[in-house]
Amino acid sequence: MTKYVCKRIGYALLTIFLISVITFTLMNLIPGGPFMSEKAVTPATQAALEAKYGLDVSKPQQYVNYMSGLLQGDLGLSLKQKGRTANDIIFSTFPTSAKLGGISILLAIVAGTALGSLAARLRGKWGDQLIMVVSTLGIAVPSFVVASTLMRIFGVELKWLPTMGLSTPMHYILPVFTLAFYPMAYITRLMRSSMLDALNQDYIRTARAKGVSKFSMLFKHALRNAIIPVITYAGPLLAYTVSGSFVVEKIFNIPGLGREFINCITGRDYPMVMSTTIFLATLLVLMNVVVDILYKVVDPRIKLK
Repeated sequence: MTKYVCKRIGYALLTIFLISVITFTLMNLIPGGPFMSEKAVTPATQAALEAKYGLDVSKPQQYVNYMSGLLQGDLGLSLKQKGRTANDIIFSTFPTSAKLGGISILLAIVAGTALGSLAARLRGKWGDQLIMVVSTLGIAVPSFVVASTLMRIFGVELKWLPTMGLSTPMHYILPVFTLAFYPMAYITRLMRSSMLDALNQDYIRTARAKGVSKFSMLFKHALRNAIIPVITYAGPLLAYTVSGSFVVEKIFNIPGLGREFINCITGRDYPMVMSTTIFLATLLVLMNVVVDILYKVVDPRIKLK
């Protein structure tokens, strides 16, 4: 186990390094610069700004300087938010995104697992067909359409729920459901297929012959094996939640990291683009390692090499 974890961490560091190189290269290939949108910027002023932020040296040297600061925990100064560092912006906005994403992931996994198990239990009945229709709808409809529809119905027409910000628990309902709808639908279909396969195994027939209750047979015996594909999906689920939150935060005007990421891209805020990308990439890579280790916890028969 220790050897496997060390090897995965090594691969993770290599992945993050490659992501940083690709991000830096692509970011600097785009025509223009971070100060092009400033009003009435003279060549002397632009040169002074570039010297202040370390942009007056060659591109390879800029990358080396940035990575040197990164290794010391310094993510650099924001070029657009005067007086604020990338560290301050990321760590002040990430808790909001993490809370929103965490609730959405929890809702997607719990509801998707329950609905998928129920659909398998009701196979061929109207309840199964209804769950499959809703799950297909959740997979087919983009998140921005779901967000716009929910805002229109519950925020504008019915006026039941707020649509902007996250100041009260009621503000979480629409963005959380929007962010959780697609993964919940996918997990439902995944869980139904896996549960149907598990219910046809010999140990389930043995449990049924021994008189085990349907509830216990479904959620105690079959669920543990059927949920492994859901754990496999946990890594991509985190990636979807992170990327999906960008759109959701923008639509619902949520002051999270996703909104800051979009703003720093449109504003050509180089340190923020690099820092946010590396931060999110590190988070995704570490979560994939955790998911691989969870395989062993759920199913001891799995060997990690």
